[in-house]
Amino acid sequence: MDKEKKKKLLAEYKQQQKKEFEASLPIPRETFLDLFDFLDQELESLTCPADFTLTRSFLKGRDLEVEVILGFLEASGAYCDCEVLYNVADLFED
Repeated sequence: MDKEKKKKLLAEYKQQQKKEFEASLPIPRETFLDLFDFLDQELESLTCPADFTLTRSFLKGRDLEVEVILGFLEASGAYCDCEVLYNVADLFED
């Protein structure tokens, strides 16, 4: 397989993975980005509470399905507010 063909296949694979990830989101991407911004601001002045206190507050304030979203976050490698930023936010980078 030549180099160009390999590059094209890799790009197609990455695009498919991105589509699958987006389809798996329990809330819109924009809401996750808002959550990351909120946590980033809050954690500047606070120590991580070692749980989802801030995330729960954000989700409840928007009347979202807290437990479903926390399940997604845990499955994505986050077990507290700071890990949402450190582990999950990276998944949203293009």
